[in-house]
This record gives sequence, C-alpha cells and structure tokens, in this order.
Amino acid sequence: MGEDEITAWFAQQRRLSGEDFPIGVGDDMAEIRLSEAATVLITTDMLLDGVHFDLGKATLRQVGYKAMAVSLSDCAAMATVPVGAVVSVALAKGFDEEQLKELHGGIVEAGDKYGCALVGGDITSWRGDEPFAISVAMLSRRGATEPIRRSGAKVGDAICVTGALGGALLGKHSEFEPRVAEALKIAAMVSLNAMIDLSDGLSSDLNRICKASGVGAVIDSSRIPISDEGQKMKDPLASALNDGEDFELLFTLAEGESEKLLKNWDGDVPIARIGWVTESGKMEIKMPDGQMRDLEVRGYEHLG
Repeated sequence: MGEDEITAWFAQQRRLSGEDFPIGVGDDMAEIRLSEAATVLITTDMLLDGVHFDLGKATLRQVGYKAMAVSLSDCAAMATVPVGAVVSVALAKGFDEEQLKELHGGIVEAGDKYGCALVGGDITSWRGDEPFAISVAMLSRRGATEPIRRSGAKVGDAICVTGALGGALLGKHSEFEPRVAEALKIAAMVSLNAMIDLSDGLSSDLNRICKASGVGAVIDSSRIPISDEGQKMKDPLASALNDGEDFELLFTLAEGESEKLLKNWDGDVPIARIGWVTESGKMEIKMPDGQMRDLEVRGYEHLG
C-alpha cells in the first residue's frame, strides 16, 4: 500500500464527529473545534537524514529551516495562519551542543519569517548508528476564509500554480519559501474551490485533488512553468511533473475567478493557469505536439 492508500485506511477505522473535527484525516491539516467560536488546525511532518536531506551536504541550519518550512507549506495549502510549533529530534550518535544550537537557528529563522513561534518539543538520542530525524507539529488558525480543502474542485474549474516547478534534485528543495502569504492573499482576492501544496510532485498532488473531488483534469504541458533548475534536468517536463518538493501552490477555481485573479494579481510570485478540471475522472496531459496522453502518477512515494 502506498501513502494515500494507507491514509485512506486509517480514515476508515474511526468515523470522527464532523462537529468536533471539521476536517479529519486526509487533507493537509486536520481541524479541531475548541469551542463554538474557535478551532485549531494541526499538521505534522517527519524528515529523515538520507531521505529528505543529506547531512553530508546540507548544513544543520538548512535542515532546521526545511523542517519548519515543510509544515508552514501545509498551512499555506489551506490558506491558514501559522501560530506555533513543537519540534522533536532524534539525534545521531555524537551530536553536540553547538550542532543543536545551529539546528535551532534554522528552525527559528523559518518560524520567525511567518510568525510561527517555537513553543516546545522533545530531544532524544540514538545509542547506535541510526540516522538523524526531525519531526515538526504545527498549529494554525483560520484566515479570513474557510480552510481550503482538496475536495472542492468542480468540473470546468481552471487549474493554476504559483511559481515554477522542477529541479528539486539540484538543491532547490533546501531553501524554498513556503507560500503562506501568497495563499492568504489569493484566498482574499477570489473564491478558491480546492488547493494543495506541491510536496510530492504535480502528477501526484493533482491526483490527490482529483480523487478527493471526484473529478478529472487536463494539463497543458506548454503552460507548466519550469524552473531554471528544472530546465537543467535531462527531461525538464518530467522533472516539473514528478520530482516533487516544489512547495508551490496548486489550486482550482471557477473560470471567471481565475480571469479575475490573473488580471489583478500583483504579487512577486507569478501565477500560471496550466489546465482545467473535467468530469472524466482521469488525468490527461496535452503534449507539446498536441497529442493527448494519460498523465501517470509518478511523484514521490513516501512508503515506496
């Protein structure tokens, strides 16, 4: 079973009260009702040395920054406002005080950028040669709108992305900027139907929107913005579709709303319309030669 299949299995094991848990298993964040007037959203991400970063190449500051930025990107995916985080680390053998301080520096650097305080955590240490691991649990609150879920895409919607895709394998993934401010600004300007952050690749994350919404999609390959790093890859289009760790926003909205957004958007991060939502239930891609092909899910698989 892949990540999506096992997550769906978890969700089926216990039906959560929609009153107490407005958003449950299967989205970028879960939402818990605290009172009639207040809710909190929560996400967690674990990063492993040798999988999500390489401590032989990355600095501990970069690792701490990325660990926080990944969870901040989940907040952006639902247009919520980060509040605070707790961080747990499993230290590799021989880890010293100065290394821990460097890691802390990266964590608070990312958090301070987006108003997300480090409020606690846990530290433990391996006895053997096991690799370093870091886990972030982050809390956020609703922004000016309802949290944007994966499941609201509608037939006829435009499909848009922020920024440029591809090239994470060349190091782009270690210093990215989570699109927290952009998500909140977009959600304030127009009505969004579905949104997700591109953590595992366009092909995989678009598939998650399609499955959650019960729709299909067509992507125009000529409209996909490919990063400078992605252009250096052997197959730039494949890199943009499948490499993952772009941490850009992928969202759908009604045709009229997309025209309004593209006309009035003045943010520093560009937005591109790359396709449209269909009723086919499958994903397709229009190739540069005009041929239509099935879009295969080939993004990163966490349990592969």
